[in-house]
Amino acid sequence: MSFSTTLLQFAEHGEKSGWTYVEVPAALAQELLPGNKKMFQVKGQIDDHKIAGAWLLPMGGGDFILPVNAPMRKAIHKRTGAMVAVQLALDTHKYKLNEELMDCLAEEPEALHFFKSLPPSRQNYFSKWVDAAKTDETKATRIARCIYGLQRKWDYGQMIRFYKGKV
Repeated sequence: MSFSTTLLQFAEHGEKSGWTYVEVPAALAQELLPGNKKMFQVKGQIDDHKIAGAWLLPMGGGDFILPVNAPMRKAIHKRTGAMVAVQLALDTHKYKLNEELMDCLAEEPEALHFFKSLPPSRQNYFSKWVDAAKTDETKATRIARCIYGLQRKWDYGQMIRFYKGKV
């Protein structure tokens, strides 16, 4: 699906205040995922900038928005009010959990059991945090912290708060 639209920005809109976005009208969203009214992932491009794993967020009445973050705006060299060419398709790619984290969890049955009881989106928080480590040392520390938290049945937020300010 392709269309041209204007980059918009929320003034006052709760948690979305200040966000830059493109509006995806209900009719177009229904072409991507018929019958859906919940957020879903898309891929494609804005102008010449490729996107994948971006979320369309419901705004009511069947309309959706595609947030356009700072790195995306920088890549397309455009600001609020500019016209953009948008191409979107449903993104069916599934995130693969970090293999090293899963190997270590396999050795800690209690932590693994709790981890598997979490919804996939919550499992992804832990895994993506490990993926984001830039060094092997940081990755090992993050895996150890995940296991420690999961053994105590902590969600991701509880674990992060526990370790906040600790080296």
